[in-house]
Amino acid sequence: MHPENHLKSSDTIRDIVIGMSDGLTVPFALAAGLSGAVNTSTIIITAGIAEIVAGSIAMGLGGFLAGRTEADHYAAELKREYDEVERVPEEEKAEVMEVFADFGLSEALQIQVADEMAKDTDRWVDFMMRYELGLEKPQANRATQSAITIGISYIVGGIIPLSPYFFTTNSINGLYYSCGITMICLFIFGYFKSKVTGQPAITGALKVLIIGVLAAGAAFLMARLINGGSH
Repeated sequence: MHPENHLKSSDTIRDIVIGMSDGLTVPFALAAGLSGAVNTSTIIITAGIAEIVAGSIAMGLGGFLAGRTEADHYAAELKREYDEVERVPEEEKAEVMEVFADFGLSEALQIQVADEMAKDTDRWVDFMMRYELGLEKPQANRATQSAITIGISYIVGGIIPLSPYFFTTNSINGLYYSCGITMICLFIFGYFKSKVTGQPAITGALKVLIIGVLAAGAAFLMARLINGGSH
C-alpha cells in the first residue's frame, strides 16, 4: 500500500490555532496601545498579564461551550436516528439507497446493501449519522480538552509580545522589541498553520503577520490620538 499523508488530530490543531492566533494578536495590540499612552512598562505588564489571564479563561470557556454544544447536538441526532429506524425503517432504508445511488450503485445493489445494513441497528444508525447527517462522534471529554488546549495556547501566545516589557522600564523601547519578536512569531506561526492546513505557506504567514501588525498599529495610533499625541 502506498503511504497516505492525512492531517491527524485536526481538532487539537484547530484549538491550538484559535488560542495562539488570539494570544499573539490581542495582547500585542493591547501592549502597543498602552505604549502609545504611558511611559512606564509596569502598567503595560500589569494590564497585559490581566488580559492574558482573562482572555485565556474566556477563550477556554468558549472552547468548552462549543465542545459541549457539539456533543449535545450529536447525542440529540443519534437519539432521533435510533427512533426513526425503529418507527419508519422503510423510509430509512430508502435514505440509505439514496446515499449509494449517489455512489453509482445499481438499484438491485442499493436494495441489497440497505437490507443487509438493516440487520445491525447500531451500524445502520452510525452509517446514517455519517453519510446522511455528516456527523462524526465527538471524542470523549472533547469539551474539556478543547478548553485546556485553547487556554494554554492563548497564554503561550500572549506571553510572547509582553515579554520584552519585563526587561525595560521604557514602554517605547519595550514596544520596539515586542514588535520585532512578535512579528517573527506571527510569521512563523502563520507559516506552520498554513502548512498543516494545506494552504500556501508564505501567503498564509504574510496574512497572519499583516493582521497582527494592523491590530497593533491601530491600537497604538488610537492611544496616541486619545492622549493628544504626547507620551
